[in-house]
Amino acid sequence: MQLKSRVLGYGKILLLAGALAGTFLLFAAISMRVAIRARQVTVPDLVGQSIADATALSSQLDLQLKVDQDPRPDPKVPAGVVLGQEPTAGSTARRQRTVRVWLSAGAHVALAPSLLGESQRAAEIRLAQDGLTIGTVSEIRSAAYPPDVVVAQDPPPSTQTSEVRLLVNRGEDRATYVMPDLIGLNGERAADVMRIRGFRVSITAQSAASAIPTGVVVRQSPASGYQVHPGDPIALEVSR
Repeated sequence: MQLKSRVLGYGKILLLAGALAGTFLLFAAISMRVAIRARQVTVPDLVGQSIADATALSSQLDLQLKVDQDPRPDPKVPAGVVLGQEPTAGSTARRQRTVRVWLSAGAHVALAPSLLGESQRAAEIRLAQDGLTIGTVSEIRSAAYPPDVVVAQDPPPSTQTSEVRLLVNRGEDRATYVMPDLIGLNGERAADVMRIRGFRVSITAQSAASAIPTGVVVRQSPASGYQVHPGDPIALEVSR
């Protein structure tokens, strides 16, 4: 009986020791997880912040800020403002981790080239080669300049700038008409009316026999409803 009591006593002690050990390990694991979480922070969004504000915000979270030494030109972001960061905003990082940021150098500034007389396409290519931004492209219609060429620019050539605005001639403004339906009308009369308005009209006779009276328009090109301009060709086919 005494031996049995001792064995049971030892068993209880072992069970109690095991329970205590398990409790300790669980507590240690929880404590370690809490400690790890306490050392982690959420990386803030520094893009769009000034370097002073980005430094202050990082310092509050025990993060180290490292500024890349090569600012990047950007026409939309002012110089000295954070353009990008690594790690990204919202990610988790340990305290004292380094957050790398890139600053904007602002818009690229260069001397505006002379674009007068250049085609719009050539002007756009030249500005891109010089690292300048194409601003507003305004249009005029004039017979005094060739069509689709630059007739003015702002700022003028040899001016320090980051953007150049253009004024492009689109050619002389021509009247626009909607092609009428001439089918069934007398071909000569219809042609005379269209010629008075400046159109070049040609008339051909229909080769096949037809019950329609002679000289009546049976086909036309362009078809009715199309936009036409003075000087455009119009072809009429009449019965015979």
